[in-house]
Amino acid sequence: MNERHKAILRLLSHDNKVSVLNLSTSLKVSGVTIRQDLRYLEEHGLLKKVHGGAVLNKSDRISNRMAFNYEEKVKIAQKAAEFVSDGETIFIESGSVNALLAKELIKKKKVTILTSNIYIARELRKNKEINILIMGGLYQNQSESLVGKLTSLCIKHVNFSKAFIGIDGFSPEAGFTSRDMLRAETTSAIVEKSKKTFVLTDSTKFDKVALTKICSTADIDCLITDGIPAEAKENLERNNIEVIVV
Repeated sequence: MNERHKAILRLLSHDNKVSVLNLSTSLKVSGVTIRQDLRYLEEHGLLKKVHGGAVLNKSDRISNRMAFNYEEKVKIAQKAAEFVSDGETIFIESGSVNALLAKELIKKKKVTILTSNIYIARELRKNKEINILIMGGLYQNQSESLVGKLTSLCIKHVNFSKAFIGIDGFSPEAGFTSRDMLRAETTSAIVEKSKKTFVLTDSTKFDKVALTKICSTADIDCLITDGIPAEAKENLERNNIEVIVV
């Protein structure tokens, strides 16, 4: 993805809709070039072309959610990748930032990665030296997550040194939360089994409480984000959680 593609996604994240004419003017390229850019981004599931421009996709598909705050999420993923060493066995849960982490880990070799997400597994197969283990379970069509009792049972029978999870909300009172009860159950099982757990999230998830709790602050070791309110940061650090702002 080039800098112009990133600029288009940045404008879309702010306005939810862009026109070819405005993009052509602000980015100083022809309308033909902009249409090619929009076609490329649509092919990768990052937006939807409409007459005269494009809008953000609003489904729960990972590729669609990746478009929101794309550059910030990439920075979070790049920082998280620094914590993964060759030879490690780690668990990557679901979510758009975790999918970008998978893309970063393709550059590493001899890593064993467990996941409960089919999209992430497909990304990882691009590096044939990465061992991929996929947990079984109920398949959620849009998010491509595997959830349910079978998934939790699979997690109990594997070992890994680190886990990287996503969230839909955090507040000091409610802890880390998810809007999906089945996914929250799976994520809780991952956290319970992991020796060290990382939360990867952009700044939009703070001071929000989603439907159901994943875990409390005491269950997390490190949080990586692009921004966090002072009160939330102080709360996490009081609970001995390392907070990294990229």
